[in-house]
Amino acid sequence: MEFGMFHEFQCPPGHTEQQAFTESFEQVEAAEQLGLDAMWLAELHMLPRRSVLSAPLAIASAIAARTRRIKIGIAVQVLPLCHPLRIAEEAATVDHISRGRLIFGVGRSGFPRTYEAYGVSYGESRERFHEVLEVVKRAWTEPSFSYQGKYYSFDKVHLVPKPYQKPHPPIRVAATSTDTFAAIGQLGYPIFVAVRLGTLSELAPSINIYRQAYRAAGHPGEGQVFLRVPVYVAETPEQAHAEPEESIMSFYRFLGNMLEKSAASAGVRAIEQRAERGQRLQTITYEDALRDKVIAGTPAVVAERLDQLRAELGLNGILAELNCGSLIPHAKVMKSLELLCEKVMPLFRQ
Repeated sequence: MEFGMFHEFQCPPGHTEQQAFTESFEQVEAAEQLGLDAMWLAELHMLPRRSVLSAPLAIASAIAARTRRIKIGIAVQVLPLCHPLRIAEEAATVDHISRGRLIFGVGRSGFPRTYEAYGVSYGESRERFHEVLEVVKRAWTEPSFSYQGKYYSFDKVHLVPKPYQKPHPPIRVAATSTDTFAAIGQLGYPIFVAVRLGTLSELAPSINIYRQAYRAAGHPGEGQVFLRVPVYVAETPEQAHAEPEESIMSFYRFLGNMLEKSAASAGVRAIEQRAERGQRLQTITYEDALRDKVIAGTPAVVAERLDQLRAELGLNGILAELNCGSLIPHAKVMKSLELLCEKVMPLFRQ
């Protein structure tokens, strides 16, 4: 089972941007030393009270230069906002700098706010996503190629550099809606799943849809599934319960508010469902979150819960979000990371 840390390069109120970068890189370097498998980088824009991670490939390049072993994943690059040739060049460059440690995670993002800021229609995001991904793969794998699409067209383009990994870095795709699970399964990509909007217990049917489509398309194996989930590990049950509470509840109130507001944005589907889920997230209790959305406890409790989820969902790995909400102090994040690597991870290596 692959163990990774999902990172947003948090910048909570009271932190300077310089402090956000300094503390985040300290956590990355600790993860390398502690033997964590992968560091996963978000892509977030225009959230000054939350994150400075707007350029994940630039950060990935810096991590590649600071480390020698840990995999560097993007979770996720929002493809509809990218120029396909530019992103193909930059990702291939990071793959070389890291000597083949890049994992290229991609998605569309569930919120139209950044699309509006970038001047891109959220209603076009599905078509743009598939078009950009196709161009990136062709640019990586073909000596030269031509392409004619709805949004992009290229004539006899030769991309430089080609990726270090052959034929290209591993690609993983974020899955959220039912049709997305089936579509990604048909294409044969590994998937990211998360419990931002739903619950852990709701994931199994969607994962089954993915795996059915994966098998029906004739791909080998069962398809790989990686869970992004808030995780907090502490030495005592009392610490595990109390220390992340403010941060986790602040996050779900924030997310619920954003979700409810976004229901009225152009291009959004299932408007009533989105608004209802946003309202529900703003009223959930901490106990609801701990039961349905978060894994928190001592190393033994966290390991037991992860083992249950691995069996129930057929997980191939996790992206542990160790500072959900951005308000957990740096020292406590470092301790949670240490316990995850030294007390939880070894139980899955036996």
